[in-house]
Parts: sequence; structure tokens; C-alpha cells
Amino acid sequence: MTLAQLRAFLAAMDLGSFTAAAAEIDSTQASVSELVARLERELGMPLFTRGGRRLVPTAAARELRPHALRAVSAIGEGIGAITALRSLDGGICTFGVLRNAAYYDLSDLVETFHLRHPHVRVRLVGLNSALVAESIAAGEIEAGLVVLPVAASGLAVTPLFRDEVVYASANRAARGGAVDIEEIAAAKLVLYDAYAGWNDPTRRQLLERARARGLALEPAIEVEHVETALGLVAAGTVDTIVSRTIAESEAFPDGIRTFPLSEPLYDTVALVQREGVIISPATQRLAELAQRMLLERVTEHGGRTSLI
Repeated sequence: MTLAQLRAFLAAMDLGSFTAAAAEIDSTQASVSELVARLERELGMPLFTRGGRRLVPTAAARELRPHALRAVSAIGEGIGAITALRSLDGGICTFGVLRNAAYYDLSDLVETFHLRHPHVRVRLVGLNSALVAESIAAGEIEAGLVVLPVAASGLAVTPLFRDEVVYASANRAARGGAVDIEEIAAAKLVLYDAYAGWNDPTRRQLLERARARGLALEPAIEVEHVETALGLVAAGTVDTIVSRTIAESEAFPDGIRTFPLSEPLYDTVALVQREGVIISPATQRLAELAQRMLLERVTEHGGRTSLI
């Protein structure tokens, strides 16, 4: 049973002749007659009583009609939905962003996208990069921005820029110089992204450095948000590490000094999607917008971050 057969059947039933049906669906009388005949053979029952000037529907035809209408209508709605997706007049896009997206001037990403494509629904998920990567690999999110390294199996990764990681303290002497891994391991630290823990990409890099020198790295306090961590640092309770973008933001607390690491460490921001999977046009457009906004930011603030 094909869509063409159902359309021919419905037209013939509604208009009462194969000739009128052919004109309605832009076909020929012979083609419509053959389509209906094939449908009858598949069903094993006649749909029309032929003869006279008008086709007379059988009981089978009257029974089939509502189901055929729903099938043809559903296909039409499906085609319309796909067309809307392609034209960005509808649909939904799902995109993962950095947990600290506001510091990268991405807070207006959704607003900008929505103004350009008001009929597209947006689901923007802000999680730790490790969790964003897992969600993309599982097909829960179409694409997203992450900090590397993440588990990249099955993912297509496009690095965009690097953001230097610095040490933040309210107690360390201003002329203390660069901070080595031994000092970090001995310090009283607060680390954020508590839920992700050592799966957090920045934490993972720091932990690998400590282990390479036989050192343990255990934070005194773990919190979820960087703002909470910075509040504790400003109070002189603990020290932490942050990206230079956060350290140079207007929201960074007064009284906290930052220091480079003796062995430079970077957050590499990348665009990630599932390998070999075509993402929806809406999500593709949002990804392009996010990438452009980030790269513009890097260009405007040269020296704070660097292009790959």
C-alpha cells in the first residue's frame, strides 16, 4: 500500500470518477484507475462499484476512508515539519554550553538567536564540559561547547581557542611569582564543579601534573559554582584556580590576586558534535553563532586568550 494509492483512492471517492480524480491529483485517468485497482488487489476487496456515470463506494471504501485520510494527513504534516526545520521556521535545537558561559560573553546567545529565528524552540543546557560531552555522545544534545580534554570517542571535536588558567589567592604575596604544582598541592584549595569532580577537564589536567610528580591533590572544600569558590577565596579562607577570562571579568572580586602557573595550563574551548551525524539546521545555525561570538571575543580581547 502506497501513499499514491491512498491519494488516488481518496480523490476518486470524493469526486466520484477516475477522470475527476486524475485532474485533482495531476495524473491521468488510466494511472488513477490502476492505482485503485492495485489497492483493491492488496486488500482483497472491491472499493467501488463501477458502471454508470459515477463510482459508488463499497462498505470497504467507507471503512478505509478515515484511516486513509489520517495516513495522508500525517505524511503531509511530517513533510511540513521537515520543511519548517530546513527553513528555520520551526523545530527545536538542543545545544550545550560552558558552565561559565556568561564570562565568555555568551549570555546573550539565546536572545540573539531567538531574535533571528523566533519560531525555533531552543533548549540550552549549561553543564560541566565532561557532562556535556557525555550527553552529546548519548544523543541527548545535538552539539555544544566544551573545555578539553573530554572523552572524545564518537565525537567530532573542533578546537577554537585557548584560555590560560591562573592561580587565585587573597593571601599570597603580590610578588610571589609563578606558582608550581608543588605549591598548589600543599595549598588549602577550594575547587568548583563539585558534581563533575575529577572528571572536570581543568581539574584532570592539574591532577595529572600532581601525580606525575608523586603528589596528592585534595581540595579542602568543593563547591558547585565558581562564584561561591571566589567568595571563599576573597574571604582569605582558601585559594583556587580560574581561567584568565574569569579573572579579568568585572565580576571578579576585589582583593584577589592572580598568578601564572610555572608550567602554563590552558582551558581549550572546542565545538563538539557526534561524529558522522548531521545535526538539525537550527542547531547548526546556533553552533555557528556561538562559534562566531566566541572568536570575536578572542579578537577583541587579544592577549587574554589565544586562537588555536
